[in-house]
Amino acid sequence: MAQVELRDVVKKFGSTQVVHGTNLTIEDNEFIVLVGPSGCGKSTILRMIAGLESVSGGEIRIADKPINEVDPVDRNVAMVFQNYALYPHMTVFDNMAFSLKMAGDSKQEILRKVNEAAEILELSPYLNRKPAELSGGQRQRVAMGRAIVRQPSVFLFDEPLSNLDAQLRTQMRMELKKLHLKMKTTTIYVTHDQVEAMTLADKIVILKDGFIQQVGSPVEVFERPANRFVAGFIGNPPINMLPGVFHREGESSSVTMGALTLPVPEARNLQDNQRVLVGIRPDAIKAGDSVTRFPKEWRFTVDVVVAEILGGQSLLEFTAGKNTMIAELEGRILARQGESMELGFDLNRLLFFDPETELALY
Repeated sequence: MAQVELRDVVKKFGSTQVVHGTNLTIEDNEFIVLVGPSGCGKSTILRMIAGLESVSGGEIRIADKPINEVDPVDRNVAMVFQNYALYPHMTVFDNMAFSLKMAGDSKQEILRKVNEAAEILELSPYLNRKPAELSGGQRQRVAMGRAIVRQPSVFLFDEPLSNLDAQLRTQMRMELKKLHLKMKTTTIYVTHDQVEAMTLADKIVILKDGFIQQVGSPVEVFERPANRFVAGFIGNPPINMLPGVFHREGESSSVTMGALTLPVPEARNLQDNQRVLVGIRPDAIKAGDSVTRFPKEWRFTVDVVVAEILGGQSLLEFTAGKNTMIAELEGRILARQGESMELGFDLNRLLFFDPETELALY
């Protein structure tokens, strides 16, 4: 078992506290992603688990054993860095075998472990090459292979794809997911890219200023964000967030945002005339034939600001009741600035937040 626990973990650099009493449990075989803006503490947490940073307070446990005072080499974790950290004068084989040689493994054992890892990562044809002869994606696979041969209890990844181009990042995300399904090793992955977080994670931990904002599955943090920050950070294009006022008349309720009034189909624990922030995901807005599936009161005529075609999808910026919003639409939407068109809003997916606390109102 390789459950990882953080109990009231604190990290200070001098008088500056960057991680504030973090409590987190990562289950055995789980792929968890720490995500957040620069400076939120995600890499610091990873480095404390690896033993590269000391813990200022609290306790870290792996397999139910405290490791605060355990040397990094004895924690049975393997870390893959952003910059690969390969030895340029060594072959791929020697890079992958280095830690095994240092540990005193036999030549036969080293050969077996390296060949097994190379086969998993499709590196067998490149074992005699040096890093300079490899592509960026191949170098990253070598860095992962160097971690795999150690057969650790926990894999730690610190933004491993950030140096790759967009197409290669997409390919490597798939490789990482397949690797985890095959290896079934507890994995903690740090990134600032919420697309990586959404596609890779079993569970996402969203951080801001050293505090955990929410822990949940990708679907949970997307559809039921805990606060305005999570709602705005998760999702690309970002959520439409508009100030409004909630109204209740008998069994009916609605929300008014300037000149735009939307019916609220679900009963909400809100008061009449309560000020709210209203969140509408761009993918909750539909065009074309999809509009006909909505009740008439969920359809609105809007004015086009600009339309961008992105392959099989389109981004549409529009105004409705003087509110500027973005929709993520299926298909190629051919619309010009100033034109009017009908859109349907999936009002079952409306999100409400308190304007002062910014917490979600469910």
